[in-house]
Amino acid sequence: MYLTFGSGRGGGVFLGLGRAAVAPQHFWDERLTADEMDERRRQNVAYQYLCRLEEAKRWMEACLGEELPPPTELEESLRNGVLLAKLGHCFAPDVVPAKKIYDRDQTRYKASGLHFRHTDNINHWRDAMSCVGLPSLFHPETTDIYDKKNMPRVVYCIHALSLYLFKLGLAPQIQDLYGKVNFTEEEINNMQRELDKYGLQLPAFSKIGGILANELSVDEAAVHAAVLAINEAVEQGVAAQTMEALLNPNAMLLDLRPVLAGAYQEVLHRAKREKGSNARNRVRTDIYDRCLTQAEIQGNINKANVQGALEDVDDALERQDALALYRALQDPVLALRHLRRDNLDRYLEQLGADRQQKALELGYVELLEQEEVAAGIAAANEKGEEERAMLQAVSRINAAIRRGTPDKTLEALMEPAAQLPAVHPLAAPLYQHQLALLQRQHPRGELVQEELFVAVEMLSAVALVNRALDAGDPDGLWSSLVSPALGLSDVEDGNAQRYFDDLLQLKGQFREAGAEFLTWNDVQDCVNATNSAVQDENDRVLAVRLINEALLQADPQKTLAALLLPAAALPGVTAAAARRYHHVLTRARALKAQVGLGASGAVLWWEEIQSGVCGANEDGVAARRMALGTAAINQAIKEGKATQTLRVLRNPDVALRGVVDACAAAYQEQLAALAATKRQAGKPRWVQHRLQDGAEYFLSLQTFEGSWEWPCDSELCTTHLSREEIQSVITQVTSAHDRERLWASHVPFVVRLQARLRGFLVRQQLAARWRVLREEQPAALRIQAWWRGQKQRRAYLERLRYLRAHADAAVKIQAGVRMWRARKRYQERLRYFRRNVTVIKIQAFVRANKARGDYRMLVHARSPPLSIVRRFIHLLEQSQQDFWEEAEVLRLREEVVKRIRASQQLESDLDLMDIKIGLLVKNRITLQEVVSHCKKLTKKNKEQLSEMMSLDKQKGLKALSKEKRQKLEAYQHLFYLLQTQPGYLARLIFQMPQNKSTKFMESVIFTLYNYASNPREAYLLLQLFKAALQEEIRSKVDHIHDILTGNATVIRLVVSFYRNARGQSALRQILGGPVQEVLQDKTLSIRTDPVDVYKAWVNQMESQSGQKRSGLPYEVSPEQALSHPEVQRRLDISIRNLLVTTDKFVSAITSSVDKIPYVSEAWPCRALGWKAASVVGNLLYYRFMNPAVVAPDGFDIVDISAGATLHPEQRRSLGSVAKVLQHAAARKVFEGENAHLCGVNRYLEDTHAKFRGFIAAACRVPEPEERFNVDEYSELVAVAKPVIYITVGELIDTHKLLLEHQDSIAPHHGDPLHELLEDLDELPTVQSLVGASTAAVLAQLSKMEISLTLTGKPLLEADSEESDARSLLLSTKQMLVDVIQSQPGESLPEILRTPASDLEEASHEHLMRRRALRDAQTPDKLKRNRSLAANSQLSVEEKKRKIIRNLRRLESLGLVDSAHQYQGLVNELAKDIRNQRRYRQHRKGELLKLRQTLQGLDSKTLFYEEQIDYYHQYIRTCLDNLAASNSGKSKKLQPLRYTAARLLEKGVLLEIEDLPVSQFKNVIFDIVPCEEAGRFQVKAKFMGIDMERFQLHYQDLLQLQYEGVAVMKMFDKAKVNVNLLIFLLNKKFFKK
Repeated sequence: MYLTFGSGRGGGVFLGLGRAAVAPQHFWDERLTADEMDERRRQNVAYQYLCRLEEAKRWMEACLGEELPPPTELEESLRNGVLLAKLGHCFAPDVVPAKKIYDRDQTRYKASGLHFRHTDNINHWRDAMSCVGLPSLFHPETTDIYDKKNMPRVVYCIHALSLYLFKLGLAPQIQDLYGKVNFTEEEINNMQRELDKYGLQLPAFSKIGGILANELSVDEAAVHAAVLAINEAVEQGVAAQTMEALLNPNAMLLDLRPVLAGAYQEVLHRAKREKGSNARNRVRTDIYDRCLTQAEIQGNINKANVQGALEDVDDALERQDALALYRALQDPVLALRHLRRDNLDRYLEQLGADRQQKALELGYVELLEQEEVAAGIAAANEKGEEERAMLQAVSRINAAIRRGTPDKTLEALMEPAAQLPAVHPLAAPLYQHQLALLQRQHPRGELVQEELFVAVEMLSAVALVNRALDAGDPDGLWSSLVSPALGLSDVEDGNAQRYFDDLLQLKGQFREAGAEFLTWNDVQDCVNATNSAVQDENDRVLAVRLINEALLQADPQKTLAALLLPAAALPGVTAAAARRYHHVLTRARALKAQVGLGASGAVLWWEEIQSGVCGANEDGVAARRMALGTAAINQAIKEGKATQTLRVLRNPDVALRGVVDACAAAYQEQLAALAATKRQAGKPRWVQHRLQDGAEYFLSLQTFEGSWEWPCDSELCTTHLSREEIQSVITQVTSAHDRERLWASHVPFVVRLQARLRGFLVRQQLAARWRVLREEQPAALRIQAWWRGQKQRRAYLERLRYLRAHADAAVKIQAGVRMWRARKRYQERLRYFRRNVTVIKIQAFVRANKARGDYRMLVHARSPPLSIVRRFIHLLEQSQQDFWEEAEVLRLREEVVKRIRASQQLESDLDLMDIKIGLLVKNRITLQEVVSHCKKLTKKNKEQLSEMMSLDKQKGLKALSKEKRQKLEAYQHLFYLLQTQPGYLARLIFQMPQNKSTKFMESVIFTLYNYASNPREAYLLLQLFKAALQEEIRSKVDHIHDILTGNATVIRLVVSFYRNARGQSALRQILGGPVQEVLQDKTLSIRTDPVDVYKAWVNQMESQSGQKRSGLPYEVSPEQALSHPEVQRRLDISIRNLLVTTDKFVSAITSSVDKIPYVSEAWPCRALGWKAASVVGNLLYYRFMNPAVVAPDGFDIVDISAGATLHPEQRRSLGSVAKVLQHAAARKVFEGENAHLCGVNRYLEDTHAKFRGFIAAACRVPEPEERFNVDEYSELVAVAKPVIYITVGELIDTHKLLLEHQDSIAPHHGDPLHELLEDLDELPTVQSLVGASTAAVLAQLSKMEISLTLTGKPLLEADSEESDARSLLLSTKQMLVDVIQSQPGESLPEILRTPASDLEEASHEHLMRRRALRDAQTPDKLKRNRSLAANSQLSVEEKKRKIIRNLRRLESLGLVDSAHQYQGLVNELAKDIRNQRRYRQHRKGELLKLRQTLQGLDSKTLFYEEQIDYYHQYIRTCLDNLAASNSGKSKKLQPLRYTAARLLEKGVLLEIEDLPVSQFKNVIFDIVPCEEAGRFQVKAKFMGIDMERFQLHYQDLLQLQYEGVAVMKMFDKAKVNVNLLIFLLNKKFFKK
């Protein structure tokens, strides 16, 4: 019988032994063939694996409490790691918190599939398994799950994890479902094909328990025997015997309790019976299919112990025995934490209540579960802690109140432990003041929690009242006033607004008096006062109603009685003015009735009545003054003094209008005359005056008192002038005076008026005269004309007679003058031509002007004539200068690529040197290895990593054989396709893991584009970045905004690429100046932290005085630091320096648009149409410039010698500048902790506007095609073919990646990529590519660089008609160029129809001979296409015939049109000429850029040489120290010998595959030190026979330890612990 010792699961699996694939299944009676048996075996394996999947599914459902997909879909659902991370959270929640699980609800996965962040879930699960101690040999790799490379290993790990967690009591036991579940034949066949597809073998699930036991280093045989004895005892059913077997030490069972022997027997017997029934379905069973394993026994014992402990707890609760309950809870099996004896009563109360609640829910008494007990204990502890915390908090509150600091009191009141109502920070002084009063009034001087609760509740309500008043919130105030917490009395709903107004007024009075808050008493008093005021107002309303009723009765006395009512509260009411009161109020009521509801509805309010009373009183005073003034005027009139009369007339009380001083005498005269007309009958005592409103007022002439009543016992005075009479006299006198003055002041005006009238009369006479002349005009004209005619006729006749008399003399004079003028002109022209040669220049100018016009027409005209094109067709010919420049560009480009790769390799080796020096210091490794690496580094530095080894050029990929040549051309075609079609590489980048894609980008893709060393490759690389960004957005980005806030792969690689070479040069030009100023200014100190400024100030004072400054603590808060004027002064200086320095950086950045690399300007704008400014700003400043501002030494912005670093003060200054620039770019103001910098916010706004302008300018760039002058004809015009330099290893890796992902990056089977990969056939090896060589140098040969001249693969005519047409068009254009140069014509048809003359044939032959000579001197890389060279051998007529045939074919393809005389073809030639000119210009610029790049690389190499010298100096120092410390120690080290069992005991050896542990004692390992320090040879012997040898390098071990590798293999079989092996070597050989 086969036994699986220590097996954690039953069912040893033997493939091919006839187990049923689908349970149940009957065997065929007839004998099966070999193929049938093999098929049956594969189906059996597939069925077994499906059973394991079902077992894992049900176990995970039990742990997670959720339903999982069926087993056929379980593997796919595990790939995103969400279920695995949730499983890790179940048994290790501290390691895998729920918030760490990415895409927990799987919405991202369901929407767009797997995301690279799903690997984080897998890693969380692996960390959780490591935390609980599951051996690492069970752990699957991340790629096994994410890439589905080995899913059986994942299921195997889940089974091992279930057994391990069950043994620890952290999870239920997994079920054995083999033979108990059925699957369809289709499901089994699908699983079989899946397993065959990946070529995976099913792990031995039955050996999980044995491997776990082996990992725990136990004696398996003893454990096995003890476990079998326990099973036998359980089978017999005697509890005592079972207990005796359980107590056997070899069983390694823990926590056995003899008192529970019966429970053990019952539990184990039930578990064994259940397991035995499950094993009946197996064809061939293992012993542990029927017997319990050690883990299962321990698990059932744990269950029984827990059950017994819970029964003890239940008994104690039943008896209400607190001490017994405490003893039961202390049982270790319950694993209860944080038990406190002082909480014992709470435990009894809480658990009793839980037990009673559970009994009510179930209907019967049931034991509490372990989790319920733990929850009850936790709840009781929480209550106890809350009570203790509450008492401590109350004590702190009382202490804070006594200290009298409002902030501390508020902080104490806000502690949650105090269990007080919510407090309001703004009312801290209120709490302090009121609670202090209560504390002083308390008998014990301490407030308890209940008192504090009531007081704080009331004070918080008062604080809410104050807050509502401050906020002007009536609703909030009313809700606070009626709050029960405030407890106010007599608060009425109808007075809510009055309460708000009065309290708001009272609050303002208190604030003016210096009090900030209203107290409860103040609020209550104000409420009472408001209620009283409202009552008074109600009484006043009644009095107003009585007054209105009195006004209706027309009785002034009743009106007076109503006004005098106390409830009316009207001040100043007198009985003498009763009639006036009645008159004024009645008139007011009438006016109100006119605009209101009518006489019956008009009612005066209290304010209107009060206003009427006051107005009546004022009318009485004004009327008396007016009457007195009128009496004074009458008296002055009687006295007859004009001045006295004028003075009293101006009395303002009388209010006379128009009184003028100059009319005083006239006033006196007229008024006296009017007074004389008055007569008096009796003796008057009263004078009557009528007011403007019709009221009558009476003045006593004896007492000078006034009255509104008619004097019934006296006569009225009739001799006094009234005010109206006096005013009438004054108005008449003043009007007469004004008229007199008006005439006197307008005398000049009258004169002008008279003059105007006289002028009018004169003009009237002149107009009459003109009318007469116009009427007689015809007659006058006839008279004048006749007289002039007479005079002219007389003069003409006299002149005619004179000429007739002298005719001969006139003819001679005319002939002489003509001859003299002609001779003069001729002489002047002759002298001019003799003296000057300007005519030649003029002709040259005319010809040049015509040539410029022709060229402008060539460049700008849409359809230039053929004659114009022919004139410039010679520009398409390549001169010797062109070929020289192309060769120079090719050479410089090759040099730049080699320099860049050499510089990167040199930098990588320098990093490795840093690591090895660090390991040397840490582990005291031998320096000879470091020295050897340094020598190797120096060699690379001197030879520029280009001539590491000499290879036979006749071998490998460059061999001169047909097969190797085809392989080379296939690779050239492949890389040409990848370079010119960016979609392939863009998709390939995101098919790989992120770490591999970054390395692939940096090592292969940048090499493929020659690091963008020329415009063509820069343009193609830009297109790749654009396509890759679009692919990343499509497949990896959930929201577009993530491009700005996240760390996009493509943007990161673009920034990394452009920080080297030209990008680094641009950063140096932009930021070098301001950074250098900061570094050179030794006095510059920028500190924006008040605490730092304070400490610097204190340190400076103490260093200057030598004494500690008293009263100045070292640790202060920012507010305390700012309270010192000196700190504020220094901070202001630092801020001014910061703004000045920052402004220099802003000026440098905003003026650098033309210095920025084109890709950083244009690429996001072209790749992303949305938010271009945001993306450009994020890329240009945050990613490109900001890191260089913070760390200029890391980006070569400034020159720093080797070993030197920036001063901390300089770094602080640059960091402060970068911080301000970041805030300005993001438009983020300083606030909160940086509130002391709020003065900079205005500067930030201005700077942000500059940044926006800068970003906008950076976005305004030409298209890439225009910038790089690339179009569809660029490849045809270019003479040189593109060349790349790539290592053999990179070539093989690229080929391998394309093969792995070709279906993803090229989904269509007709894609050219599939054809090219088929041409390359299978993946080559390094040896096949570089030629035969030994294995020792293959690793170095993989780094050898080879050059590939990229060309497009010529396609067959049947396969690519478009490519054939383009080739035909190119050939036709080349022949047309030759024909047009040799033969003129007005159009192409005319040239092709006209035969060529002998002279034209000779010209063509001369042109072809000259081209042949030039081609003979051209390098192979720059030669023309073969087909074009063949056409050069044809004559002119032959070329014409071939052109005509080609044109017919092109016309049939729709590429040319004969109807327009092939003008489209002429336009194509003109475009080629224009592009050729631009290409030459850009080639000159490229030469300049390449030379500048080489200069930069030379300076970088010089820097690396300084670093190497620095490392040399350090190593020499270490060598000197080691030589001084190890002098005299030259004893040879002795070898070590250990058996495998001994190494296993030490933990160095973990396992040896296919060798049981019992045989380890027969294996001997010899560790022999070699001559070279740090190198060992490990020899393995089995039973004295040499087996294998293994070369062990101590430095490799350190590298593995540095990389975090814990286990390594020796001899491909033995697994050893790296850390323990290093410890052993250190102890035995290095004496550490």
